[in-house]
Amino acid sequence: MQKKNKSTFQKITMVAVWLMLIAMLGSLILGAIASFM
Repeated sequence: MQKKNKSTFQKITMVAVWLMLIAMLGSLILGAIASFM
């Protein structure tokens, strides 16, 4: 089994995970700002 090059599925999974993390952080920040307004 090769572990050097990532498969397309792994790349898509990593992008999806990063988008979810960014979306969670963004919603938390927006929620904090909205609560102070």
